[in-house]
Amino acid sequence: MPVVTFDIDDLMSLISHEVPVETLLERIPQLGADIHSWDSKTGELSIEFFPDRPDLYSVEGAARALRNFLKFEKGLTHYEVTESDVRLIIDDSVKDIRPYMVAGIVKDITMSDELIRSLMELQEKLHLTMGRKRAKVSIGIHDMDRISSPFTYKAVKPHSVTFIPLAMSESMDLQEILEKHEKGRDYAYILEGKDRYPLLVDNDDQILSFPPIINGTLTTVTEATTEVFIDVTGTDMDAITGALNIVSAAMAERGGKLYSVKVIDQQDMMMPDLEPKKWRINIDEANSLLGTSLDGQGMSEALEKMGYDASPDGQYLNVLAPATRLDLIHPVDVIEDIAKGFGYENFGTTLPKEVTFGELGKDQRALDASRQLMVGYGFLEVTTLMLSSPQEQFEKMRLQPVETVEILNPISEDHTCLRVSLVPSIMAVLRRNKHRDLPQRLFEVGDVMNGCKRRKHIAGAAITSRTSFTEVKSLVESIMRDMSVQYEIIPSSLTCYIEGRGANVIVDGENIGSFGELHPAVITAFELGYPITVFELDLNILTRGKLDHIA
Repeated sequence: MPVVTFDIDDLMSLISHEVPVETLLERIPQLGADIHSWDSKTGELSIEFFPDRPDLYSVEGAARALRNFLKFEKGLTHYEVTESDVRLIIDDSVKDIRPYMVAGIVKDITMSDELIRSLMELQEKLHLTMGRKRAKVSIGIHDMDRISSPFTYKAVKPHSVTFIPLAMSESMDLQEILEKHEKGRDYAYILEGKDRYPLLVDNDDQILSFPPIINGTLTTVTEATTEVFIDVTGTDMDAITGALNIVSAAMAERGGKLYSVKVIDQQDMMMPDLEPKKWRINIDEANSLLGTSLDGQGMSEALEKMGYDASPDGQYLNVLAPATRLDLIHPVDVIEDIAKGFGYENFGTTLPKEVTFGELGKDQRALDASRQLMVGYGFLEVTTLMLSSPQEQFEKMRLQPVETVEILNPISEDHTCLRVSLVPSIMAVLRRNKHRDLPQRLFEVGDVMNGCKRRKHIAGAAITSRTSFTEVKSLVESIMRDMSVQYEIIPSSLTCYIEGRGANVIVDGENIGSFGELHPAVITAFELGYPITVFELDLNILTRGKLDHIA
């Protein structure tokens, strides 16, 4: 979870009240956070916030929440947004690349050391969490003194323009930035496969930024900056407008005056839009969920402590929620804040009315029994990642690819999909242990994906100086016998096995897996050099109705 670090004196100045540190340390966790660390010598406080509260990822956001929670202020914090004549034009050329951008302006801002550090940390936390490492959301902050409206967000050829990016002293084109700049190398994957790259320019064609990669040195923010232009780009309109609201509100907390930007797209918009969101909460339903007996006024007061405006209306509450609260997607989320505002300490405690004892469920008992069998056969259990890659699952195994669940933003080329088989994962373990003595016999009970459905499989592999089809056949027959499963063995056509040395296992007319001697090409693909026999069976079918015998 994101950890935000700030100076306690800076927090107190934003709260505008002196609060004993002991009180802060006690009350902050009740907001939905955890004290990560507190250093009384340096005055540094680190708070670990839940991922669903990006509005708290800055000292400004935390101060706003604490002013309400500690009852120094009441209800919704309103931020005035003045209309300006600044325009941002979204060109159609970005629609298939990075389609959305919004922007806002902050004037009369004092860029103190505390604010600059806070903004940098807020950007970093938003990029990492809701931004999915900039793939979904990226934020740019610019000094407006050197640029002029209208601004244009467009896509250009990689070698068509040059500018000096941050942390560099020479001009580069966009492709060179992706190859040579530190940030370019880090985030180049976001634009992989694109023949054009997004660019933000001003009225004079001066380059502000190359989103989501890097800003230009032209608009570098310094302590002398008094007017900033905020841009947010991404692939999700709700996410980027939410991020703009959070950054704008943080700067407003520092005394900045907010001004709107007219975003000219298929539908013109004035941004930032800090109008509160409306909710209507059923009072009886809230009491039923919380186990309380609060009336409408009591619930309104609880929500005001959490930064809302609320008023009773018969059996309902009319609620106005801050535009920075991106976590509110269902009335239950508002009801949860009623509980926080009411105070968890006020719910009381009760002893359990019945004494119960936990036990393993039927499915887990069956899985444990299969593990015990494998250990009895002399195999060592391993646990591997469910993430894999088509190369490992199909290419190295000499199998035809099938449909897989792909990872949208993989962290590496080795983890781009969810596995459909356990055997490649076990083979990878054998590869990493090829310096160990033989024989090695490993097995795994784990999840695989069959289409979009998760299945439990059991698989094993034995690598020895001499092994044969007969040995793995005997192993599989032992498993079936000890589980009292009626089965049939037929030849397999899978190309991962040596021809004539692979077989399928049939139960009730259904193919539940296979076993055999791996083809030499498979063995060498995993950088191994000794004969290997493997098996893999579907445990969902194998243990069906057999629990009483094996448990």
